[in-house]
Amino acid sequence: MGDVPTRRPYRQAKPPARSAPSRPQRGRWSDAQAYAALDLGTNNCRLLIARPQGGGFAVVDAFSRIVRLGEGLATTGRLSDAAIDRTIAALRVCADKLKRRNVTLSRAVATEACRRAANGPAFIARALAETGIHLDIISAEEEARLAVLGCHALIEPGEDPALIFDIGGGSTELVLVDTRGPNPRILDWHSAPWGVVSLTESAGGGEGEAGRLEAYARMRGIVADSVAPFAARLPIDLRRPRLLGTSGTVTTLGSVHLGLSQYDRAAVDGLIVPTAAMRAISADLSRKSLAARGKVACIGPERADLVVAGCAILETILDLWPAERLGIADRGIREGILRRLMGIARP
Repeated sequence: MGDVPTRRPYRQAKPPARSAPSRPQRGRWSDAQAYAALDLGTNNCRLLIARPQGGGFAVVDAFSRIVRLGEGLATTGRLSDAAIDRTIAALRVCADKLKRRNVTLSRAVATEACRRAANGPAFIARALAETGIHLDIISAEEEARLAVLGCHALIEPGEDPALIFDIGGGSTELVLVDTRGPNPRILDWHSAPWGVVSLTESAGGGEGEAGRLEAYARMRGIVADSVAPFAARLPIDLRRPRLLGTSGTVTTLGSVHLGLSQYDRAAVDGLIVPTAAMRAISADLSRKSLAARGKVACIGPERADLVVAGCAILETILDLWPAERLGIADRGIREGILRRLMGIARP
């Protein structure tokens, strides 16, 4: 398939499964029923609003903001006041969109940062009181299942098992799936407690190129130790599965690979890239200073300090499963939530 993007339609939508926390106001937007999915991660707050259309659904609105909810969590065990304030501000924007888009069915989930933080429940209560959005703190297993449900349509065709991985801010989920049936069947899964934020705060940094490379090797070693039990229990004939990555890391590196001046979801979602190219980009970024990384198109100052940790996680995965190609998905948990709300079969 080379570098040709894959385009596949969403599956047939069925009646929804749950109601939104509050009834939205009707306005000038269409009165057709809308669904919404909100994913609050350790680094990002992302919202997707869609309506059933034909054999699938059409996205009518979206929102994404880097909030760094888990900033400092690795050292304090708590969500900071500043991080909470940033996140509440983003959730207010989401709440406004839910009302304006006539959303009647929705689900909002929180992941690793809220699972770890001692004040996670208090933050959830404040978010509900101030924005009207109820956040479910989901388990790592449900997070993995939602990611699979949201992106499995982009797995390259084949009979052997495929490996889907989601590099998040606070954790990385890896899921081995059997794709021979109409819906993927999960064979095994693993959640590593390292994402771009937690790994950067625990092992990143370094002065000069030598120091940066030392930190990069340290991060790769930490991730390798964490993922090793999962790799060891897979049969030998499953060590080279088809790979599909869904996360800011792989979409960012895919953009760099394409030489994009700014991010373009249509160009990146469904892209198949040589893993050698992703390794070369990762190696180059690991040597660059923070300022130099910030000048790279599609990385910029907001992602410059975290992208190297993502590269370390990606390269470790490629060490363990040395595939020749990597599929890239700019879809995952939010799309998985929408499919569940619309009654799509679960993996």
